[in-house]
Amino acid sequence: MAVRMKDIAKELGVSLMTVSKALRGHSDISQETRERILRRARELHYQPNWIARSLVTRQTFIVGLVIPDLMYSFFAEVADGLSKQLGPLGYQIVLANSDEDPATERTQIELLLARNVDGLVLASAQRDWRRGVPHILQDHDTPFVLIDRQPSGANVNFVGCHDEELGALATRHLLEEGCVRLAHIRGPDNPCGAGRLQGFERALRKSGQKHVTHNVVAGGSKEDDGYRGMKELLKLKRRPDGVFCYNDAVAAGAIKAVLERGLKIPDDIAIIGAGNVHYSDLLRVPLSTIDQSAAQMSETAASILLDCMRAKTPPEPRRVLFPSRLIVRESSHRTASNKK
Repeated sequence: MAVRMKDIAKELGVSLMTVSKALRGHSDISQETRERILRRARELHYQPNWIARSLVTRQTFIVGLVIPDLMYSFFAEVADGLSKQLGPLGYQIVLANSDEDPATERTQIELLLARNVDGLVLASAQRDWRRGVPHILQDHDTPFVLIDRQPSGANVNFVGCHDEELGALATRHLLEEGCVRLAHIRGPDNPCGAGRLQGFERALRKSGQKHVTHNVVAGGSKEDDGYRGMKELLKLKRRPDGVFCYNDAVAAGAIKAVLERGLKIPDDIAIIGAGNVHYSDLLRVPLSTIDQSAAQMSETAASILLDCMRAKTPPEPRRVLFPSRLIVRESSHRTASNKK
């Protein structure tokens, strides 16, 4: 026989309402009581009756997550973090891929809203938020949080980092390692790509080193984009000795192109990415990167979304920015004797 909430309540000597609140993540019971109830529910393999629960609460306990790239590990870490935060409260995460296309993203949002999701988390592919997306969400009155990317004109809940600062931090590191011919393999035409490029250029302007030269080549967000971008840079008469890549996937492709050419990393070319994805230290040359706090981002996004889903009236939008953190590994760290 299936375990019921009343069985858990009777066994632990608490009320049925207390068990219900614990399973739904309500804040008006103690942390100790909540943990005791959740632990016993797991031990008894309690499974809620979602159909009955939805009829009573008018909730589906489904949260939609729209990301631009299913293959990029950073977004997998975001999805994992959301699941860990929302899963114990009974929510299921439904994943959708926009493939960096604004039109596809709008379609995916509409499909999720048609399923009556309780909330959305969006790593948006939109360049300008005012074109097409807001009215879709407003018509359904569905709470949502933007994560990682904040399109222009989006005065909404956002959790991410300051991309211009990220780009400047990566560039300053290459300069400090003695690089004088810098390059940037830029990302897609989105707020992250634009911000990181601006940070790259700002750091060069502020360096005060007149002998420093730079190039920017079109890239994207995938390993193949980094491979092609680095191939283009290697054709230059004066090839770069330091390259900042849009993200870690792009940097992995760049490393492949450099090693195929028979050059040494970082002695000939120092490389740094962004994202600090889980495989960055496992590459042939462990990758220097900028950590974006993916776990903290997803935890904070989940917390904001829960507050919005529980609020009777929509709260004021929150904007939370996590500081970028430099992670130095072998791909950019030159010894003093090798610095040029």
